[in-house]
Amino acid sequence: MSQEKDRKITPTSGGFIYDLTKRIKLILRLMGDSRVNPLLKILPVFSLVYLFVFPDLAPGPLDDGAVIWLAAFLFVELCPPEVVQEHVAALDQVVPGEWHDVPKGDDDVIDAEYWEEK
Repeated sequence: MSQEKDRKITPTSGGFIYDLTKRIKLILRLMGDSRVNPLLKILPVFSLVYLFVFPDLAPGPLDDGAVIWLAAFLFVELCPPEVVQEHVAALDQVVPGEWHDVPKGDDDVIDAEYWEEK
C-alpha cells in the first residue's frame, strides 16, 4: 500500500442529484439576494403554489414537473448574470482538505466492561 501524502478530496462533478441540489441551492441564494428583482421572485413561489393548490389540473405528474422546471429555469435565466455567476462561484468553491491515514496499532483501544450505577 503506497503512502500518498498529496491526495486531495474533491467534490464529484456532475450527476443528476448533484446538479439538482446545486440548482436548488442557487435558487434559494438568489431568492435571498436583494439585487434580484422582487417580481422575478414570484416565479419560484408561483410554481410551488401551483404544485400544492392545483396538483390535479392535468393528468399525471409530468405537468407539475414541467411547470416547476420552467419556472426555475426562467427565474435563473432572468436574474442578472453577474449575480448568478457570483452565487455559482460561491457554490463551486472547493474547501481544501487533506487525507490522514488512520494510525495502525491498538494502543488507543481500552478493553472494559460497562455498567450503570443505580
